[in-house]
Amino acid sequence: MTTVLARLRKPFRILPAEELAKVAGSTMHGGIVAIAQPKAALRFDAAEAAGWAAKERLIVVLDGVSNPHNLGAIARTAAFFGVTHMLVSDHPAQAMPSDAAYRVAEGGLDYLDLVQVRGIVPALRRLSESFRIVGTGLVSGARAIATVPRDRPIALVLGNEERGLDRTTLALCDIVATIPGSGRVQSLNVAAASAIAIQLFSAPR
Repeated sequence: MTTVLARLRKPFRILPAEELAKVAGSTMHGGIVAIAQPKAALRFDAAEAAGWAAKERLIVVLDGVSNPHNLGAIARTAAFFGVTHMLVSDHPAQAMPSDAAYRVAEGGLDYLDLVQVRGIVPALRRLSESFRIVGTGLVSGARAIATVPRDRPIALVLGNEERGLDRTTLALCDIVATIPGSGRVQSLNVAAASAIAIQLFSAPR
């Protein structure tokens, strides 16, 4: 790495591990700390989004996921399974990419087009023209996730860790899906639930 940086004439410093941890603000730095410009979030364009359905089996929509570690974990899972678009709403609780999210994502955020949505209601209405809107939650009428039809591309909507999806968002979902469990605990963490859903919905039909 140092020879590459030297060849490119990029400034760098070699530091003891203790000092490197201070610079990074964490011991989870992998031996390298760099100053980099974060990838900019794109603005939602309904016409462009309609074109995604021609080549995407799945897109992920976050509406109120507040913990940056969960944001990073979901991005890592999405990238692992080949998802290319992740939308984040303007929900007041919604986390945006941060140092913590990038650390947990392990590069996943770099492989996703992160799209910022201003107004989840009109965005989901437009997406519903090309995608089946599938929300997640423990609500009356929810169906087992494995029974969700996959004959259309899916927009998977994930909500807040504590409150789930808002009523207005749930009302726009074609289907609300749940992951059946043993009943010993009520539910999964949103990042764990997203991993199951993304794996299922991204698989070939």
